[in-house]
Amino acid sequence: MTDRVTRVHKAVIPAAGYGTRFLPATKAQPKEMIPVVDRPAIQYVVDEAVGAGIDDITMIVSSGKESLADHFDRMLELERVLVEKGKTELYDEIRRLGELAQFSYVRQPEQLGLGHAVLCAAPAVGEESFAVLLGDDFLDERDPFLHRMIDLHERTGRAVIALMEVPEDQVHLYGCAAATPTDEDGVFELTDLIEKPSREEAPSNLAVIGRYVLPGEIFDVLAKTEKGRGGEIQLTDALRTLAQREPIYGIRFDGRRYDVGDKQGYLQATVQLALARDDLGPAFKRWLVEYVAGLE
Repeated sequence: MTDRVTRVHKAVIPAAGYGTRFLPATKAQPKEMIPVVDRPAIQYVVDEAVGAGIDDITMIVSSGKESLADHFDRMLELERVLVEKGKTELYDEIRRLGELAQFSYVRQPEQLGLGHAVLCAAPAVGEESFAVLLGDDFLDERDPFLHRMIDLHERTGRAVIALMEVPEDQVHLYGCAAATPTDEDGVFELTDLIEKPSREEAPSNLAVIGRYVLPGEIFDVLAKTEKGRGGEIQLTDALRTLAQREPIYGIRFDGRRYDVGDKQGYLQATVQLALARDDLGPAFKRWLVEYVAGLE
């Protein structure tokens, strides 16, 4: 497998979900476009991919997601207005969005699970290795991680999955891995994966989070993967098939992760990222301390 591995420069971002947990906000706009501070959630994910060397991004979308393509396209009239008004920094930021990567958009006609969403990208990706980044959570740009996953894949040719230690009472929310430590710090060989196991079934507390680097052969496996938990085609089940042929790898992530998949996580991410900003953090922190003190 290793002989066929080339530089990983493609990524797939599944973005076809309905966003029901954020209704009514998502009735007329995609959940991926809900702003976190002043950037839509999807932009954090794209910036993460580009920062790891990705230059070709395929988004899996559904009806009503046209604003995703609009966001990463040029808007010449807006650029002209910003130049005329002397808003140079805003112009640079807006112009940058249209030059981040080559984007393509593939429709997922039915919501049949993450595995099916990834399978929809097969014509765009071809036989190359690629990364998958889920938009429900993103990793802090101060804790770069995807590049490490890509490096391990390029060295070994094996699938690489991001892992995170979670409390035992939360394992049922994730796919969990049977993992054996390697000589490399934070790197594990994975021999089995279970999608959302009960506490008793979980092989460890190492949960799969939404980052993967996969060989092109995963498409053949997904095409033969039957519907699993929830009546959906699970990417975890396809990875389990790969792991049964030969161990795949997982890398433990110990940095800052923002879960915007539910309202509580979204609010926490907004506060944390606002506090981290040089232009917003100091004043926002002063207000927040005063506000919390008033509550007490």
